[in-house]
Amino acid sequence: MCAHNFGRKKLVQDDSPSLAEQLSYLHIPKPFKNPHYSKGVNRRSKNLKTMLKAEEERERTERERRRIKREEGDISVDKEPDEMPTYISIEAPPSLLPLRHYCDITGLDAPYTDPSTGLRYHDKSVYQYIKGLSASTAKEYLSARGVNSIVG
Repeated sequence: MCAHNFGRKKLVQDDSPSLAEQLSYLHIPKPFKNPHYSKGVNRRSKNLKTMLKAEEERERTERERRRIKREEGDISVDKEPDEMPTYISIEAPPSLLPLRHYCDITGLDAPYTDPSTGLRYHDKSVYQYIKGLSASTAKEYLSARGVNSIVG
């Protein structure tokens, strides 16, 4: 029997750290969290109803303050809007922007209106489609928009 070693090296147990262990970040302390942090000790959790009531109360006191200043004759208060729309009050003044018109066929912006049917359309390809519609189909498109006009 012949024992061949074929270039095998004996593994030598060395107490020095390997290159991977030297470059590793595992042994470095990770101060990601403040050890003195305490979660919400002095903070009280509020539910939605409480927060809405507080917001309404704040708005009421602000309106009252403005009313008192207006009665005293403070001119700077008159420049402030009397009722500012908030998330609580859904009443807002009407938009100053013009109404947007949408195509009855595609739903895209509609700068054009077909004079014979009254349908709004986006471009000439939709206009060609509208020209091929029957009067009853055009009336259905108009009724989907909420227009009840007589199509002739």
